[in-house]
Amino acid sequence: MSKTNAKRDESRVGIKHVNRNALGRLMKIIVSNHRGTLIVVMISILVTVFTNVANSMFLSTLIDDYITPMLATGSQDFSGLDRALATMMGIYAAGILAAFTFRRLMVNITQGTLNTIRGDMFAHMQRLPIRYFDTHSHGSIMSRYTNDTDTLRQMISESIPQIFSASITIVAVFCAMVYTSVPLTIFTLLTLGVMMFTSGQIGKRSGKYFIRQQNEIGEVNGYIEEMIEGQRVVQVFCHEEQAKAGFDAHNEALCDAMTKANTYANILMPAVMSLGNLQYALIALLGGALAINGIGGTTLGTVAAFMTLSKSFNMPISQVSQQLNSIVMALAGAERIFDLMDEEPETDEGNVTLVNARFDQNDQLVEADGETGLWAWKVPHKEDDGFDYVQLKGEVRFYDVDFGYNPDKIVLHDVSLYAEPGQKIAFVGATGAGKTTITNLINRFYDIADGKIRYDGININKIKKGDLRRSLGIVLQDVSLFTGTIRENIRYGKLTATDEEVYAAAQLAGADSFIHLLPDGYDTVLTGGGTSLSQGQRQLLSIARAAVADPPVMILDEATSSIDTRTEAIVQQGMDSLMYGRTVFVIAHRLSTIRNSDVIMVLDQGHIIERGNHEKLLAEKGTYYQLYTGAFELD
Repeated sequence: MSKTNAKRDESRVGIKHVNRNALGRLMKIIVSNHRGTLIVVMISILVTVFTNVANSMFLSTLIDDYITPMLATGSQDFSGLDRALATMMGIYAAGILAAFTFRRLMVNITQGTLNTIRGDMFAHMQRLPIRYFDTHSHGSIMSRYTNDTDTLRQMISESIPQIFSASITIVAVFCAMVYTSVPLTIFTLLTLGVMMFTSGQIGKRSGKYFIRQQNEIGEVNGYIEEMIEGQRVVQVFCHEEQAKAGFDAHNEALCDAMTKANTYANILMPAVMSLGNLQYALIALLGGALAINGIGGTTLGTVAAFMTLSKSFNMPISQVSQQLNSIVMALAGAERIFDLMDEEPETDEGNVTLVNARFDQNDQLVEADGETGLWAWKVPHKEDDGFDYVQLKGEVRFYDVDFGYNPDKIVLHDVSLYAEPGQKIAFVGATGAGKTTITNLINRFYDIADGKIRYDGININKIKKGDLRRSLGIVLQDVSLFTGTIRENIRYGKLTATDEEVYAAAQLAGADSFIHLLPDGYDTVLTGGGTSLSQGQRQLLSIARAAVADPPVMILDEATSSIDTRTEAIVQQGMDSLMYGRTVFVIAHRLSTIRNSDVIMVLDQGHIIERGNHEKLLAEKGTYYQLYTGAFELD
C-alpha cells in the first residue's frame, strides 16, 4: 500500500467512517445466493426464541399450579407434575433441534458467501489495469483474500444470526415480562439503561481500534511480502537490522492497535455481565418484597419466572455488545474488499477482433472455422453489419505519441516510429529513457495521452485488448513461472499446443538441453516461481513460452540480460530463428545482441535522438557510437 493510501486509510479510522453501504452490499450477496436457506434459518431462530420464552413462562405455571399446591397439601400425586415436566422437555427438545438446524445451515451460507466473494474479487482483479498493481502492494491485496474475508466468516456465521435472534428474543421476552409483572419490568428497563450506556462507551473505543487493526494487518503483510522478494538484496547490502527495524515499526503499530482493541473488548463482557448479575440480585430482592406483601398480584412463581425472563432479556443484549466489535472489524474488512471490487476495470471500447482466416477461391480473405496458421483483423463496417478482413502482418506505426504515467509528467515526447512486417527494431538508452514504456503502449497496458498508434493500419484503440495482446509475444526481464510442470509453463503461451510444439519451442529457445538433464525432464514440477532453476534457465523457459505462441510481433525486453555470454551465444541462434519473419521490438543493454537490427533507436529522456542501422549510427559517431565504443555506458 502506498503512503498516500495508508494516510487516507488512517484518516478514515473510526466507527462513523465505516462504509454504511458495506453491510447492505454484503447482505445482498447473502440473500441473492441463499434465499431459501435463509428462510429456513429464520424460522429455526424463531422457534428457538419462542421455545425459550415459553419455558420461562411455563416455569410460573409449574411453580404456582403444581409445586406450591403439592407442598401446601402434602399430596403424593405426581401425575400432573410429570405431564408438566414432559411438556417442558418437549419444548426444550424442539428448541435444541431448531438451534442445531440454523447453526448447521449457517455454515453452508457462510462458506458459500465467502466462496462467492473470493471468486468475484479474483474475477474483478483480472480486469483491473496494470497501473492498479503498480500502485498497490501485493501484500495489501493478498490481505483482502485472507484476513478481510476471514473477518466476514465470523460475522456471517455468528454475529448476524445472533443479532437477529437477539432482536426477536428482546421483543418476545419484553412482552412476556410486561405480561408477568409491570413493576419489575419498569425496574429492569431502568437498570438496562445503565448497562447500555456502559457497553456503548466501551464498544465505541474498541471498534475504532479494530478498524485500525485491519489496516495495520495490510501494512504488515505488504512489508513482509516486499522483504521476502528482496531478501537477497537485503543480505547483500547487510541491511538485516534496518529491515528488522522497519518490520518492528509496522509490527508495533499492529500490536498497539490489537492491544487497545482487545483491551476494550475484554473489558466489555465482564462489565456487562457484572451489571447483569447486579440487576438479577436486585430483581430477586424487589420481587421477593412484592410477593411477601402481595403487591400487584406478585407470587413466588411470578418472581421465579421473571428472574428467568430477565436473564433471557439481558443475555441477547450482552451478546449484541460482544458481537459489536466483530461486526465493526468485519465491516472494515468488507469495505476494503468492496474498495477493490469498486476499482474501475480496464476499459475496452475496441470492436476489431482477431480471427482465423483463409483465402477463398477468389483469393479473398475470409474467416475460417479452425486454426489455419493465418490470422486477420475482423473490422466491422460503420454503415452496415458487414466486415472487412485485414491480414495480420505485424506493421506497427507511432504518430507523434505523447505519454505520461501521471498526466502532469510526460515521459514520452512526440515519438514517431514505424516497424515494417519482419523488421527488427531495437531501442537503446539509459534507464528511464522510455524504452519499456514504448512496448507497454504497443500492448496497451497504458493508453497514450496524444498521438496515434496503428497496427496493420488500424488504430489500436479500436482493437479489443484481448485480441491485440494475443497477437503479441512478450519476453520480459523479470520471468514469471507458475506452479506446475515445465511442459505446462511452456504451454502457457498457447494452451492448445501439442507436446511436439512444446518440444520444438524449447529447442528453438535453447532450453531443451538443460530440461533433459532434470530428474523428470519436461514433467519436472516447478514451485515458488521456479527458484530451483537458475535465472538464465528461467529466462530460456520464458523465451520458449513466447516461441510456442508463434505471434507475428515479438517484444523482447532485455530478454537475455540475465544470461551469461556463453548461454547467450546458444540462445542468440534460437532467437534469430524465433525472430525470422516477425516484427520484433528489442530492448537490450548488450549492444552486441542488436547489431543485426534493421533499425536502432537511441532514446534520451523520452525523445528519439538517433535512428538508423548499426553501420549508419557508428558512422555518425553520436551517442550510439560512444556507447558502442565504451565512451559512454548505459545506466
